[in-house]
Amino acid sequence: MGMELSIIFLQILRISVPYVLTSVGATFSERGGVINLALEGLILTGAFGAAIGQHFTGSAAAGILLALLCGLGVALLFAFLTVSLKADQIVAGIATNIFIMGATRFGLSLIFGSTMNSARIAGIEVPFVFLDPLFLTALFSVFAGHLILFRTPYGLRLRATGESAETADSAGINVDAMRYSGVLVSGALASLAGAFLVFQQHTFTDNMSAGRGYIALAAMIIGKWTPVGAALASVMFASAESMEIWMQTGWIPSQLVQSFPYVVTLIVLAGFIGKSSAPRDVGVPFDKKRRSE
Repeated sequence: MGMELSIIFLQILRISVPYVLTSVGATFSERGGVINLALEGLILTGAFGAAIGQHFTGSAAAGILLALLCGLGVALLFAFLTVSLKADQIVAGIATNIFIMGATRFGLSLIFGSTMNSARIAGIEVPFVFLDPLFLTALFSVFAGHLILFRTPYGLRLRATGESAETADSAGINVDAMRYSGVLVSGALASLAGAFLVFQQHTFTDNMSAGRGYIALAAMIIGKWTPVGAALASVMFASAESMEIWMQTGWIPSQLVQSFPYVVTLIVLAGFIGKSSAPRDVGVPFDKKRRSE
């Protein structure tokens, strides 16, 4: 019994890493006023970059570096669409996800001759998840993220931008720059989530993000737009996913079992959405020219 509990505990920690990294990143984006619905695509981008990087170099570090570069590139594109061009953030996020799904599928076909999966990669071989550098990064991101958001001048400016862009602008804060920074942080962390995912599975598969970006967004909402709260909610969703894995050996139909994490997401969101208060200007484009007229 004790051995089984240990296995379940380690499994939950492993599953929670992509959720934690992505939800903490989403906190920075939304605190700055940008709804980052492109998280799904950013995870997929990071996973593809990590797989390609390690495949061609044999180095996990190179894979992580390429994952970051790819994730930051897509995040920069998303920020340009939503912050500079004032595009609808929901539409831009969905469009980015669709674009990345198609781009990674094309990349698989071009490099590996398959639209389903890449060649096998080594990943990061460690005896325990505690020793995985990406697990440690996720843990660090929670506490560092909370400290940065609530104990530094940068965090104060970012939160001010999300609460009232006009007031922040009046105080001399560059609203666009702050919003870009929040989106880029979310892109970096989500791409690391993708790298962890592909290193664990040792191959990139088509659409392997499998809704994790949306669940991470839900975790951020449940966590009331704080890194620590988002991380705790992420562990809860990881526990639900772990239960799904263990329940697959039972008599319950597999389709019902596979839907379990998403059902939990809907139930928890229904209970928390009315009790959570989003930043006031999140999702609202800021046009300095129009304000000055």
